[in-house]
Amino acid sequence: QVQLAESGGGSVQTGGSLSLSCAASGQSFRSYSMSWFRRAPGKEREFVAAIRRYNSNPIYADSVKGRFAMSRDNTAQTVKLQMNSLRAEDTAVYYCAASGSEILSRVGVPDAYPYWGPGTQVTVSS
Repeated sequence: QVQLAESGGGSVQTGGSLSLSCAASGQSFRSYSMSWFRRAPGKEREFVAAIRRYNSNPIYADSVKGRFAMSRDNTAQTVKLQMNSLRAEDTAVYYCAASGSEILSRVGVPDAYPYWGPGTQVTVSS
């Protein structure tokens, strides 16, 4: 099992930047696929970015490609999400998620991840 805790959320103006971090506790962190999702008010959870287990190449949703950058540090057992050029529509609660299984085509499916952090609020205003 793995426990997740996000940090780094907050309020920022349009065009600004924020960096989110997710700390994982447990063993074999490198064997977990790690992802970021978000949920805006009144909307479903939305995939943001992922790095599959035993991999270092991020996968991004089209809505954040070119603006967000995800990284993972297997030694520190953390994943980060650097968010630049933030827009009002990026306002949401951001969640870190983990799966110990190979998720392949299900990388953007919330049900593929059994482990979730409590979330951190990101608010972007003009």
